[in-house]
Amino acid sequence: MRKLYALIDRVKETDIPVLVTGESGTGKEVVARAVHDSSARAKAPFLGVNCGAIPANLLESELFGHVRGAFTGADRERKGLFREAEGGTILLDEIGEMPLKMQSGLLRVLQEKTVRPVGGAKEEAVNARVIAATNRDLESMVAEGTFREDLFYRLHVVDLRVPPLRERTEDIPPLIDHFLTIFANRYRRDKKSVERDALRRLAAYDWPGNVRQLEHVLLNAWLMGEGNELCLDDFALPDASRPSPSSHRSRAVKNRAEYKDSEKDRILRALAAANWNRVKAAQLVGMPRRTFYRRLKEFGIL
Repeated sequence: MRKLYALIDRVKETDIPVLVTGESGTGKEVVARAVHDSSARAKAPFLGVNCGAIPANLLESELFGHVRGAFTGADRERKGLFREAEGGTILLDEIGEMPLKMQSGLLRVLQEKTVRPVGGAKEEAVNARVIAATNRDLESMVAEGTFREDLFYRLHVVDLRVPPLRERTEDIPPLIDHFLTIFANRYRRDKKSVERDALRRLAAYDWPGNVRQLEHVLLNAWLMGEGNELCLDDFALPDASRPSPSSHRSRAVKNRAEYKDSEKDRILRALAAANWNRVKAAQLVGMPRRTFYRRLKEFGIL
């Protein structure tokens, strides 16, 4: 996370495209907003769109706008997000879900700094920084032919990788405190706390849904818990019965072992896909090069 903060600090004053990568629920939009809020564009709009949630035939109009009469139902002109975000930032979330035809149009916008509204006859200049986010392996998609290589390199100038929560379990207690403070302020009630056994259980859980799942689990417990201190029984987690201290330790050890096995497998598959080019394999798994080399040594791979 410190490396991520340092990268945000480095890119904040530039206008280069940024790619935010990480699993679902890690907070990629939060990172994108942090880049925008710390930049000279902070007072201009920050607008986002989920590229996988809008039908392909509507996404072009959503991004580039349309003129009146461009298609059935276009009874008035629409600017589109690129012009609405003038001077600010546009977040293209789930960029890996963007149809190939739209990828071509986006590449042209990034190269020419202009958009042509659907049905329009002239180009319109745009000045919006682009931040893209994805939980998919775009490099593998390029190899498969489902994502344009030229667009990938245009977006992949700087990669801000948001680590999953299982890689930063020390962040769980401050995140819990953060969310409990938000709930208390939002619903105008006294702030609740979490008992020690429950805190250990939350820290030992592997959080497949990452920070978003943690927030939802906490909110459910906060709403359902009757006291000012949340206990184990208040949390809807698998195997949430009260375990002994020794079972806490054994589960934590098991979780770490399973994660290490999974990480080793991912590294081996990446090396095979990269023809054992370590630099390229590190990029495929989204891991800093020095960390990747340490993992190779740790797992006895090279």
